[in-house]
Amino acid sequence: MAVTDKPPVIFLMGPTASGKTDLAANLLAHIPAEIISVDSALVYRGMDIGTAKPDAALLARAPHHLINIRDPAEPYSAAEFAADAIPLIADISARGRIPLLVGGTMLYFRVLLDGLGDLPPSDPAVRAAILAEAEQHGWPSLHAQLMAVDPDTATKLHPNHSQRIQRALEVYRLTGVPASQLRGQTGGDAVEPIGDDYRIVQLGLLSHRRELLHQRIALRFQQMLEQGLVGEVEQLYRRGDLSVELPSVRAVGYRQVWGYLAGDYGYEEMVARGLAATRQLAKRQLTWLRGWEGLEALYIDGADGFSVGEEELLAKCLKFLQNTPIY
Repeated sequence: MAVTDKPPVIFLMGPTASGKTDLAANLLAHIPAEIISVDSALVYRGMDIGTAKPDAALLARAPHHLINIRDPAEPYSAAEFAADAIPLIADISARGRIPLLVGGTMLYFRVLLDGLGDLPPSDPAVRAAILAEAEQHGWPSLHAQLMAVDPDTATKLHPNHSQRIQRALEVYRLTGVPASQLRGQTGGDAVEPIGDDYRIVQLGLLSHRRELLHQRIALRFQQMLEQGLVGEVEQLYRRGDLSVELPSVRAVGYRQVWGYLAGDYGYEEMVARGLAATRQLAKRQLTWLRGWEGLEALYIDGADGFSVGEEELLAKCLKFLQNTPIY
């Protein structure tokens, strides 16, 4: 099948607070698309404020697949995302519509593009041992351990990228085989890349000025606090069946408020930690996108440093899509 004969799939990626959700919702008025959320935190029920989950009014106008599908006590992996997303992509496409995948969890996008080998399930005891080592020696020390056994994976990770270092070390300790090698294998629950079946258009929201993104992050985090973020996390904290070892609680913003509620530090330090963690998340997301092959950059600010308005950003996006074309 020629590339132009393949049904289109649109990836809309970008760092946190870059405006992905609003742009995606605005696109639906112009193209026959359905949104699939690509966000490891939006899958969790009861985690609305801190994830900037679309509100009821926006969801009525722009429904999202793959949000509110898990309880916070249930981990959700990249392989599970692929298992959920790939049938949705096929269904949407079969109905003559365009799957529009929107989010900032770059690993999920990468799994759809590159596939995923059959990795072993997480082991709580091994994970706990790794987290204890990190608490004592720091994540850079564990990153050095990973570099010794799986340099292909380690070189792609920042020394403080805790979740991915932990998972790669866990895979090696469980199997004796580097995760990078396992990902190259097929079979079992392996995920096949979708590029053979679809023409993938990749859009990335970027900024000329890091300061603009930092301003947006600070404003949004303040709005989350005003909307009741602490109370939302307190409801999770009081459940009694959740802990900081769960991916849901480790989500940016939630982990910092959790520490505040546990009495580890005061309110002002919680705010500072939350902002710092969100900026670090944005930095990691931008690091992924900087080397992303086939990415069409859409800048949220102009060369003059001023923000681009929603209508102007939408017009830029539509112009590119019309020139592709996608349908």
